[in-house]
Amino acid sequence: MENSARSADGPVDDVLRGRTVVVTGGTRGVGAGIARAFAALGAHVLACARRPPEQPLDGVEFAPLDLRDAPAVRTFFEALPRLDVLVNNAGGTPYRRLADADAERHARVIELNLLTPLTASLAAYEHLRRARGSVVMVGSVSGGRPSPGSAAYGAAKAGLENLAASMAVEWAPEVRVNTLVVGMVRTELSAVHYGGADGLAAVARTVPLGRLATPADVGAAAAFLASDAASYISGASLLVHGGGERPAFLGAATANREEHRQGGPG
Repeated sequence: MENSARSADGPVDDVLRGRTVVVTGGTRGVGAGIARAFAALGAHVLACARRPPEQPLDGVEFAPLDLRDAPAVRTFFEALPRLDVLVNNAGGTPYRRLADADAERHARVIELNLLTPLTASLAAYEHLRRARGSVVMVGSVSGGRPSPGSAAYGAAKAGLENLAASMAVEWAPEVRVNTLVVGMVRTELSAVHYGGADGLAAVARTVPLGRLATPADVGAAAAFLASDAASYISGASLLVHGGGERPAFLGAATANREEHRQGGPG
């Protein structure tokens, strides 16, 4: 029996058909990749952001929303007829050393990356509880290691992962909550963080899988966590980082370099 629909781009799997998904910050980069992934699985997808995408995303509806405006966020979610999945993706930070800005500016980074996911999750809770739905937090490897130049961001992402774990316990069994711990992703803004083609290639070589993630990679992981295939997964942190980072000491140590291994013990 045929169990897939068809879009202009080809067949569409229907494992999430009939479900409504909100993706915050879903108009570009990682967020757009997540929105596309859910749309490709048949979901009704709303992408929330302050500005619309430069190019419309197939199968994705844009909803203007400033996630820092808590009353507006509550009004938005109250108006939805239903909600099955909330993906808290909105976030980010410029490169900024701690001593180069005042505390208020760093606080805005924490607000965007930690408080707005909390605001959206609380506003969505009743919908999600009725639907026995799920929340997917988009975290970062920056939350689990030192993040010079983005310390406030790293602190917020560490807090986000802890928040998700606590939320998963408090909201069980009606709502599942999980976190994607995302590594480096190649987006339209990658050059700002890593440089041009040479910089991107050099950074990719530090990843065990030999490349940066694509937004589609993150989208596939988010869709998995929201799907019935992950129905017994809650309070988890899924690493989406290509194997992590090669430990720096391995490049500095001389004990196990190839030339020493070839000579064998003396």
